[in-house]
Amino acid sequence: MPDSHPASDVSPALTSDLAGAPPRLAVVVPVRNEAGNIEGLVAEIARACAGLAPFEVIYVDDGSTDGTPAALEAARAGRPWLRVLRHARGGGQSAAVRSGVAAARAPVVATLDGDGQNDPAFLPALVAALEQGGPGIGLAQGQRTGRKDGPFKMLQSRIANGVRGRILKDSTRDTGCGLKVFRREVYRALPYFDALHRFMPALVAREGFGVVHRDVVDRPRHTGTSNYGLFDRLWVGLLDLAGVWWLIRRKRPTPSVTEVVARREEASC
Repeated sequence: MPDSHPASDVSPALTSDLAGAPPRLAVVVPVRNEAGNIEGLVAEIARACAGLAPFEVIYVDDGSTDGTPAALEAARAGRPWLRVLRHARGGGQSAAVRSGVAAARAPVVATLDGDGQNDPAFLPALVAALEQGGPGIGLAQGQRTGRKDGPFKMLQSRIANGVRGRILKDSTRDTGCGLKVFRREVYRALPYFDALHRFMPALVAREGFGVVHRDVVDRPRHTGTSNYGLFDRLWVGLLDLAGVWWLIRRKRPTPSVTEVVARREEASC
């Protein structure tokens, strides 16, 4: 891993534009103890998003205890589009995503995991899928192919996705994929709870928006180990699944509303 970032991340002119213009896209990256993966992934995101400018990248450090804060500080040098938020203590992946979305200034938000397994090169295709679908599409969800996880993690994910799909009928093969692109206002309308990120397709559909899917190629982790929820992917996730099922069952259409205004002759009295 290089000690300093390449000057060719984005062109000088583009860097100037990114610093001043309102962003079109915000890329939110939750991280915890990922010091060895920061620089390479930041550079990849910049290259992938060069055609989506102006953009901003928001790293949310979820209470890291390794060299992640220092790595993020080093990565910020010369990158005015890179923002860093820090949780005082670990709150979990969904909490980190929520903090990033709340801070985002763009109407469209992308997320990807901070371990490098999600390839940022797929971001433009996901953004295009969302925008081409029109305002009725709330989420473009990546679905991993050629997964590089270990057999135990793969088994857990296969069982969890199978059970979730049968109960929620969300037509999504892989809700655990961190590569997502969505409209910020749609996300803000979702009920927040821990593990929200794993149930976004069903909850976006609950709000009346469509979901599109695109295959993305998984990559092996470059360095480090997983820091988010291996055990609860199956067992604690069943409790979340029951809660989401209840939310969907309790959803009722909101009637159209009009404001009653006084007639002109009444207003003049």
